[in-house]
Amino acid sequence: MDKKVVANEIILEDADILLKEGREVTLRPLGSSMLPFIRGGKDSVRLKKMPSVAVGDMILVRLQGPRYVLHRLIEKDGDKLTLMGDGNLAGTESCTEKDVIGTVIAIERGRRVVKPGNGLWWRRIPRIVRRYLLAIYRRII
Repeated sequence: MDKKVVANEIILEDADILLKEGREVTLRPLGSSMLPFIRGGKDSVRLKKMPSVAVGDMILVRLQGPRYVLHRLIEKDGDKLTLMGDGNLAGTESCTEKDVIGTVIAIERGRRVVKPGNGLWWRRIPRIVRRYLLAIYRRII
């Protein structure tokens, strides 16, 4: 099967339309910001538009630019959301619930499908410890 690379702006705008219609969308994210739970370029994520989001959810959002990120919701204050990638040790993004395109409902690793957890145990690990765990993980994958 041939692979084609399509610009994020094009594919994610189409994904947004499909998700608003109530359909599920499968995408293969790039980058390492969601390690160790999503391996960029290897794993795929299945997204669905949910009526609301909760702390711990992995969500795809449209930020200013337009720029898209798939990160974990770490704080919710009314309509204001704060996101951070599991593989990031610093830096967060802020948005509102209206910026949410979809929520990850499954992670596909080859033939294996994994239901995403809320990452509670990972978020409880101090960032300095996560730094070393991520360094080890990056060397063994």
